[in-house]
Amino acid sequence: MASAFMQWAKSPKAREYFFSTHFWGPVANWGLPIAAMSDLIGKDEEFISGSMTTTLACYSMVFMRFAWRVQPRNYLLFACHATNATAQLMQDARFVNYWYMGGREKKIKEGKLPADPQSPTESKVVEAVKKVDTTPTGA
Repeated sequence: MASAFMQWAKSPKAREYFFSTHFWGPVANWGLPIAAMSDLIGKDEEFISGSMTTTLACYSMVFMRFAWRVQPRNYLLFACHATNATAQLMQDARFVNYWYMGGREKKIKEGKLPADPQSPTESKVVEAVKKVDTTPTGA
C-alpha cells in the first residue's frame, strides 16, 4: 500500500492534484473547523454568537453538498465541512443551553458568574471607567 502511494506521489497526476485548488482550497478551509474545535474546549458560552455559529453551520452543510456533487468528488473538502458543521452545531447547542435552557442561571448559582446582569466584558469596561474617574487629574 505504501509503495503504491509513493509511486502515485511521484507521478505527474499527483503533482497536478497537489498544485490545484482541489487540494489547497480544502486545506485552507481547515482553519474553520480547527477554530471551532478550539472554541468548544476553551470558549465561555457567554461569548458565543448564536447567529454566527448557526450561519457557519449552514454554510458548511451547503458546501458539504457541493463537495459531494462536484466531479471528481472532493472528499477532503467534504470532510472539512462535515467536521466544521458538527463543531458549529455543538457550539449552537452550548449557546442554546446557556442562554435559553438555564445554563447561565446554573453558573450564577454555582458562583461562577456574578449575579448582576452585566456580562464579563461589560464588567471590565465599567471597572476601567471607574479607575479613570477616580484618578486625580491636573498638576
